[in-house]
Amino acid sequence: MQLSVIVIAYAMQREIPRTLQALARSYQTIGADLDYEVILVDNGSPEPLRTDALSDAVPVQLLRIEGAAASPAQALNRAAELAQGEVLCLMIDGAHLLTPGVFEWALRAFAAFTCPVVAARYFYMGPGEQPETVLQGYNQAAEDALLQQIDWPRDGYRLFEVGTPLSGGAANITWFNRMFESNCLFMTREHYFAVGGSDERFDLPGGGFLNLDLYKRALDAAGAVSVQLVGEGSFHQVHGGTTTNSERLAREARLADYRRQYETLRGHSQLLSDKPLQFLGHLPTQASKIHLRKRRG
Repeated sequence: MQLSVIVIAYAMQREIPRTLQALARSYQTIGADLDYEVILVDNGSPEPLRTDALSDAVPVQLLRIEGAAASPAQALNRAAELAQGEVLCLMIDGAHLLTPGVFEWALRAFAAFTCPVVAARYFYMGPGEQPETVLQGYNQAAEDALLQQIDWPRDGYRLFEVGTPLSGGAANITWFNRMFESNCLFMTREHYFAVGGSDERFDLPGGGFLNLDLYKRALDAAGAVSVQLVGEGSFHQVHGGTTTNSERLAREARLADYRRQYETLRGHSQLLSDKPLQFLGHLPTQASKIHLRKRRG
């Protein structure tokens, strides 16, 4: 098997059917001919995820973890152990919608490089970054209306019309900004375990900086090649997440806890890898030209 997609979910009954639709054979450009699986992990949701409404067009298996830890680290490792694919796609937050060419362009990187670590850029659904827009009234109803407005999933690239790239504090954002986080991260299964997988000492709710740590360790490993996709994205649906949808002071306090834990475990505060970057992709629509957004005001 070529690809295993691991999706971690907690209390996401609204979001997961859409997430899976974006992973379907009929949606991904190479889905019809790709040998892949989707492992959906219900990480101890209070109400078990229902799979009756999930599309038959998605090769999905559901793994429920009873009494799960507050962090998704163990869930990621258990799913990776079960995975049959040579390449893993890790989606630590299951409430994300991919654009249609993510599988195609990510797998091109594995044909081009010996040990690529491939990241799709993180976007928020909605008119701005959700930690701010949620405080201004952005909610699930508004998001539902946006998706209806673009007739999603008929043309998945229209997500660029209703999404906002994570800036990471940058004044201007382009496809060439160095990424520190991705919710759609590809590496070989062999490489995942070679770097130690997900460090289960990241035990804070939501995992703290687990995702950032895994990305950096995977990139910093000898022989790894850092590849960032251009023109493809991973769009976060609003769902009451650990940091995204909390009040500002509470969010800042939680992020401070995350930083302290990271520094304790790693002995430094450097979250960014300095590996040289490779870029692979295209610009499928006018709206995907995110470097123009600042100029439009």
